[in-house]
Amino acid sequence: MQVVEDKTLVLRTRNPDKIKQRIPKSKTLDITEDVHTMSVNWDLATAQRLAALRMKNIPSPITRDYNWGGVFPPMEHQKTTAEFLTLNPRSFCFNEQGTGKTAACVWASDYLMSQGYINRVLIVCPLSIMQSAWQTDLFQFAVHRSVGIAYGSREKRIDIIKENYEYVIINYDGVNVVQDEIKAGGFDLVIIDEANAYKTATTKRWKTMAKLINANTWMWMLTGTPAAQSPVDAHGLAKLCVPHNVARSKTTYRDLVMYQVSRFKWIPRPNALDIVFKTLQPAIRFTKEECLDLPDIVYIEREAPLTKQQEHYYKEVRTEFLMLAEDEIVTSANAAVNINKLLQISCGAVYANSGATVEFDVSNRLNAVKEVVDESIAKVLIFVPFRHTIDLLDDYLSNQGITAECITGDVNLPKRTDIFKRFQTNDDTKVLIIQPQAAAHGVTLTAASTVIWYAPVTSTETYLQANARINRKGQTNKMTVVHIQGSPVERRLYKLLSGKLATHTQLLDLYNEVIK
Repeated sequence: MQVVEDKTLVLRTRNPDKIKQRIPKSKTLDITEDVHTMSVNWDLATAQRLAALRMKNIPSPITRDYNWGGVFPPMEHQKTTAEFLTLNPRSFCFNEQGTGKTAACVWASDYLMSQGYINRVLIVCPLSIMQSAWQTDLFQFAVHRSVGIAYGSREKRIDIIKENYEYVIINYDGVNVVQDEIKAGGFDLVIIDEANAYKTATTKRWKTMAKLINANTWMWMLTGTPAAQSPVDAHGLAKLCVPHNVARSKTTYRDLVMYQVSRFKWIPRPNALDIVFKTLQPAIRFTKEECLDLPDIVYIEREAPLTKQQEHYYKEVRTEFLMLAEDEIVTSANAAVNINKLLQISCGAVYANSGATVEFDVSNRLNAVKEVVDESIAKVLIFVPFRHTIDLLDDYLSNQGITAECITGDVNLPKRTDIFKRFQTNDDTKVLIIQPQAAAHGVTLTAASTVIWYAPVTSTETYLQANARINRKGQTNKMTVVHIQGSPVERRLYKLLSGKLATHTQLLDLYNEVIK
């Protein structure tokens, strides 16, 4: 494939008739044996037709026509991803978590909008990344576009959709609430992030989405872990995005990729991965290791909005601290104690003055953790500052079918050593939940390449030392550090920690900010 004077594509093929059928204005330049050298106009419509013929290395005119605006220039794998998306109206992006696929989608969709191919984009994603990923990237890389977040009451969601924002961001469950308004909203591109949420065609979520799209709707489905649980998962994704690639019946597809070894047990057939690969096409995939210009460590924020119960207690405790501050001098020590109490509320369990533990609804935070774990290819470390919260998280993951082990300050050294060894060498355990202080020094946990901070700590040293457990000799993967945040005190603390400031010297200032 060759581009001539930025206007013409010159290609070689043994099937010229297919080219002529799709592109009547194509010209034959030369015939050598069975190979035809042909020229076509280099525009987006033509490039899309060539891509639909599964021709390789088709360049997108985005490389000629687009200025790649934003606060950071695109990395090479992001440019390649954006090219691919512009050429494939119905497609999958399987780029690994932390590779910047949201930015690639922003550039690609902005280009399509500028060329008149689309007018409005609906972004469907988990609650935890509506603002921290999608809104942030849209503001950074398409600041000239209007963006609305359809979240809150049904009325608020309807207002956002009817406001004619060029980009509307909505969470999965929100789609069901305002499906009629979305249907009438003129969305011609739907981007579904962490698309495994749509792997089952019998769910209400899947059926609603199927009603909202038609043959002309562009759809990009994003996930770093396609068919992570079973090859059968590919059926629901394909049936929604590229139904021509897959049998209508899930049972029929299951029999293609699995075989039954007992009444309740099915295992993948030897050719299952090949079938899944063909089913989920067209697709693009970059791992973090393939992205040579990607930093060794990528930091990501995940929002976990406080539930109503958490908000109530958070405000109550904050008011109590404000009253105390008026009557006594606040020291670094009691500032740290009070900040920790706010963090405990954010995490899901606070220790009352009586010594009792008060638990809260933290469903948003637990869901955010599971989303990250599901999207992670390698093992995951979850740092949890508070003892009781570890039990809460462990129970939740177990109920979700995710194997985890836990280390707290109560676990003795021999047992702790055994757990570390199993995590490093045993494939059965994907997650290690650990108090940061219990892994601050001398422990190597390079079997994991993702760290989740369930909540921040108030010590920069502890934070850096804990992250260093995966960033040691023997680590062969690029790393991701995820900050789960839902309260103002958490957001401020993460900024302090990421800036490598002496957090303990900032606690008084932080405390004063929090109680104002």
